[in-house]
Amino acid sequence: MGVTGGIAAYKSVEIASRLKKLGANVKVIMTQSATEFVTPKTFQEITKNPVAVEMFANITDFDENHIALANFADVVLIAPATANFLAKVAHGIADDLLTTTILATPAQMIFAPAMNTVMWENVATQDNLKILLRRDIKIIEPATGNLACGTIGKGRLPEPEKICAEVVKFFNATQSDDEDFQSVVTVSSSFGEILTVREETEKLHGKKILVTAGGTVEPIDPVRYIGNRSSGRMGYEIAEAARLQGADVILISAKSELPAPKNVKFIKIETAEEMRTAVLNEFDTVDAVIMSAAVSDYRVKNVAAQKIKKSAETLTLELVKNPDILKELGQLKKSQVLIGFAAETENLLEYAQKKLAEKNLEMIVANNVTEEGAGFAVATNIATLIYRNGKIENFPKMTKAELAEKIIARVAEFF
Repeated sequence: MGVTGGIAAYKSVEIASRLKKLGANVKVIMTQSATEFVTPKTFQEITKNPVAVEMFANITDFDENHIALANFADVVLIAPATANFLAKVAHGIADDLLTTTILATPAQMIFAPAMNTVMWENVATQDNLKILLRRDIKIIEPATGNLACGTIGKGRLPEPEKICAEVVKFFNATQSDDEDFQSVVTVSSSFGEILTVREETEKLHGKKILVTAGGTVEPIDPVRYIGNRSSGRMGYEIAEAARLQGADVILISAKSELPAPKNVKFIKIETAEEMRTAVLNEFDTVDAVIMSAAVSDYRVKNVAAQKIKKSAETLTLELVKNPDILKELGQLKKSQVLIGFAAETENLLEYAQKKLAEKNLEMIVANNVTEEGAGFAVATNIATLIYRNGKIENFPKMTKAELAEKIIARVAEFF
């Protein structure tokens, strides 16, 4: 485990602790900058192994040598990985113990970057990430939330549980693919515990979850459309949270500027009717559906084949009702868990409870989009969860990623 010099280094202590409790043998290399945030002694006490910092320190144990450390590892996890560290590894720079070990190891590498949003989005950082991905280095994307610099944006180190889950997934995959690794597991029962932790850390392991996201668009002519303000972020975060809990995820997305998430089945659609078709095609195969998409209630009855030219002072469009996908699923469902969303501007509880009953849902996520920090085109949300049994759970303003984790935790409780 490598720890670089970012404020998120304090979370690395918990990551090391969790991995140790899972039975892993953890050895830590810290950069000199990292020691300004956390002391090597802390990691030494947790891992029960010496902590390496200096490239040219006196070697009292061969296992502290950078080549020995490089050969020791099955996985090299860097958390946090700073922008500076990513740049050095991308270009093969080896000017300290950690980067030298990285250059010398044949092990799978997993990097968890953490930095200021502007640094993350900088073209230099993004170019470096592309280089690393081409080398089959696993990148755990940073979370969105409150940053140490006082802003809200993408750049937070993901929670230790998420990072450890990615390490566990690697070993689970290795166990089924690598005979040598299987023999090691047979010998080392304590380390073998990490392979059975899936049920403990992945609450949706073995479940198939369908998530809808984004705002559907209804064409007026080949140029114009009727749409809504949904960015799709809430649904994308829910899909990611479900994936991290071990679910097999299908994400059906309407219009959104967000990049397609990795390791999920991604289906892109535009209209409400296209979403209905895509959802029904998958419905019988899934254990739960989370309908977070903003689906247009109406569509244009007669879509113009050519661009409508500006002529009269007014333009009248005849709209017809779109199919109610959520209601149809409520009527068709067998054992599936069905979760809906209610974005309202008034009478939040009344309208959400009515929708919960009419659509035959297990739970509905309701929010007042007029509240500051809630609704569309922002990184945060404020939500009320209403359950079929009448239970109501209120969540204050938090990032959509954090809310997604809570929603998925509640979904897991239905199984």
